[in-house]
Order: sequence, then structure tokens, then C-alpha cells
Amino acid sequence: MPTDQATAPRLVTVRAVPIELCQFLKFGGLTDSGGAAKQAVAERRVTVNDALETQKSKKLLAGDRVTLGGQTITVHVA
Repeated sequence: MPTDQATAPRLVTVRAVPIELCQFLKFGGLTDSGGAAKQAVAERRVTVNDALETQKSKKLLAGDRVTLGGQTITVHVA
């Protein structure tokens, strides 16, 4: 049975936490640039742990889940 890639969370490994939300959106590939990440947050299209997030510089920790456009990525520390 195929998995639904639009809803399956994907682990994104970072070197250290905390990491800012906009940096993580760009690093995780959900946006092409930091500017696009800031715009997505400003347009209220981003959730963190299933709650709408409006702080562009929100500090994320290991295990936090970020969703944009039906894609979810999870903070993982190497």
C-alpha cells in the first residue's frame, strides 16, 4: 500500500537546536528562500505542532513538527 507523501512527516536533521522557524522552512525544503519562508508565516500558512504560528523567528526544538502546504517536516538533531 503506497504512503501519502503529502501527509507523512519527514525528518530533517540539523546540527543544533534551537533553530529559527524561517531557517528551518528553507533548510527543510518547504520554501525556496528565507523571504518565501517569512511570507508564508506572515500569510498564516505555517503550523508548528498543529498550532498556527505567526512568529517568524520562533525557536524550534528537537521533535517539533512544521507544516506548510500539506507537507510536514520534523526537527531532528544529529
